[in-house]
Amino acid sequence: MHFTTQIPISKSLNPIDYKSKIISLGSCFAENMGSKFQYFKLQSETNLFGIIFNSASIEKIIERVVREKEFTEEDIFYHNEQWHCYDIHSDLSNSNKELFLEDLNQILKSMTQQLIDSSHIIITYGTSWVYRNTEKNSIVANCHKVPQKQFTKELLSIDTIEKSIQNTIDLIGKINLNCTIIFTISPVRHLKDGFVENQRSKSHLITAIHNIIKTEHYKLNTEYFPSYEIMMDELRDYRFYNADMLHPNQVAIDYIWERFAATTITEATHETMEFIATIQKSLQHRPFNPGSESHQKFEANLHTKIAKMVSQYSFMKF
Repeated sequence: MHFTTQIPISKSLNPIDYKSKIISLGSCFAENMGSKFQYFKLQSETNLFGIIFNSASIEKIIERVVREKEFTEEDIFYHNEQWHCYDIHSDLSNSNKELFLEDLNQILKSMTQQLIDSSHIIITYGTSWVYRNTEKNSIVANCHKVPQKQFTKELLSIDTIEKSIQNTIDLIGKINLNCTIIFTISPVRHLKDGFVENQRSKSHLITAIHNIIKTEHYKLNTEYFPSYEIMMDELRDYRFYNADMLHPNQVAIDYIWERFAATTITEATHETMEFIATIQKSLQHRPFNPGSESHQKFEANLHTKIAKMVSQYSFMKF
């Protein structure tokens, strides 16, 4: 007897291993998956410009990175005693204008090289709902608590999202033709938009992605991982949500990661991941008696394990 319906997921044709260089972009769920990559010491970077939810804003930042278009004073504004950029998350905002621009352009330069070097780019879309700044007539990635009267809210059409995804893939292809782009939809429910509105939003994203990746031109280097569908079908119970009933809890995140690892990371890599997990757990261990002989042996064994990993993978840092 089965008490859940498991979604069939095809094995990736271009799976991830420890040689892979991964960039994760998008919603807060991209951060959840990015933390898993970091935990298992895979070569990865997540949201260098912060969390971005919609396809238009991700396309816009990819275009800036690919074209190496530096940020200038025209791209930023002052509000609530800080400098902000509508294309960037507020975590990067700064009270010093010069330092803010310097930081943004340094990230831009770094991300350009990372896109060139990447083997896998994971893009997690969160919503089709966007806010448009009326003064500039442009979609923003973040409103930065600017008064709502300065924005209009709209739902991106399937056609518009398709075009945005297509542009994003084509832009990446200008500097990297060999990477695999994995699309997924965030399982976080955006119920501030409304229950029906959230479903419309997710369905627009899902339809647009599949319309693109099934085409002959894109199907060889694009894939889809069903994060949203796993949450809705395999984990359809509120015990898998945080207290806000919107965000997946750690149990759900761990489960979705397990499904991702089983289908998108090579089987040979799993053994190393398990070895690294033992190191990570040991690093979190708090000894009852640090001076004891048993703890000294524990520390020596741990250092031996770390040295073994670093000798095989020089990029790993513990």
